[in-house]
Amino acid sequence: MNIIHIDMNAFYASCHQAVNPALRGKPVLVAGDPKKRSGIVLTASYEARKFGVKTAMPNWQARKLCPHAIFIKPDYRLYVDFSDRFLEILNQYTPVVERYSIDEAWMDVSGCENLFGPCADIARIIQQRIWEELNLPCSLGISSNKLLSKMASNMKKPRGLTVLNPENIPEKIWPLPIGELIGIGRNMANHLEKMNIKTIGDLARMPVEILEDKFGIRGRCLHERARGIDNSPVNPTSRESAKSIGHSTTLPKDLDDIRDIQQVLLGLAELVGKRIRQEGYVGKTVTVIIRKSDFTTVTRSRTINPTNLTEDIYINALKIFEKYWDRTSKIRLLGISLSNLQKNIRQLSFLERNNKLERLNYVIDDIQNRFGYNAIFRAKLLKNNLSQDRVVSPLDVGYHPSFRKK
Repeated sequence: MNIIHIDMNAFYASCHQAVNPALRGKPVLVAGDPKKRSGIVLTASYEARKFGVKTAMPNWQARKLCPHAIFIKPDYRLYVDFSDRFLEILNQYTPVVERYSIDEAWMDVSGCENLFGPCADIARIIQQRIWEELNLPCSLGISSNKLLSKMASNMKKPRGLTVLNPENIPEKIWPLPIGELIGIGRNMANHLEKMNIKTIGDLARMPVEILEDKFGIRGRCLHERARGIDNSPVNPTSRESAKSIGHSTTLPKDLDDIRDIQQVLLGLAELVGKRIRQEGYVGKTVTVIIRKSDFTTVTRSRTINPTNLTEDIYINALKIFEKYWDRTSKIRLLGISLSNLQKNIRQLSFLERNNKLERLNYVIDDIQNRFGYNAIFRAKLLKNNLSQDRVVSPLDVGYHPSFRKK
């Protein structure tokens, strides 16, 4: 029970309240282009959430629910500064700190008890210091692994502290809706619900063979997560060790229509770009895997300027594909990876960037992380032969991730 997950509460809004006392206790909405009705809420303070305002809600709807809300433009320099400052506090209690995102991190405090006391005491001290020194609220979860500690930090917000013992999983975790299991997005939740898996307990009790037959290796992973099994260590260097990041998909039917193929490549490029940005890299080599219906496989690469943008990855992947596809063969599998990775020297200062396309990529990532793949998406992924009236998600085309560390 030495793993702590720290989740900053309503982070963007809380940062503005921290530096401007006049905003404290008031409904604050950080929104994209607050002057436009077409903008959306990026983060709502807890004072605004009492009125039903939620992240990704259109500005006009938020104003209707909370007419006296204060709309603020995002200030990414501010968020990165506070992110670095709260991480500095964590590093004072253990060197084993893994940054998960701009507002989340894990700590492994094993062996630190002699210096700072039991794990729960360390968590309380950290929570209080972040509140007193940064004026920021945070929730903390304590458990035996990263999965359960993150689940625990979600249980009490704002400023909660929850200890989740593995033996309490059937009582505290299994009754929760399936969509609340970490790692299950809206699309996967929909697929599981169609199998009458409505709670985490339903998933845990489902024979693993059925899940593997339906979802492949991911089915076993989901079954283990439902039972609270997570063997991944807290890794301070997780953002430094990846050499290539890729995704591939076996298609639900063999494809020979370039429009369908373009859509699949865009979906894969979006997954790769999102992971590259999350890990803090840019890459210089785009590789495309093409497997034809006769199982002939072609793997080709091209070197580009360092990038982490979905658009760059997609455009170059499409060029590779069009060069090596004979336009008669049917395609059974497609994959994209980005390699020759290097740390993005502007990694944590993405909000300093002047490039609108770069900022857009990060905003999309943030919304999808919080609310699932379908919360926001590129129009090209809507309506085609693969999916007539809905968004095509990676799962819809048999998505299987391949995140390789070499």
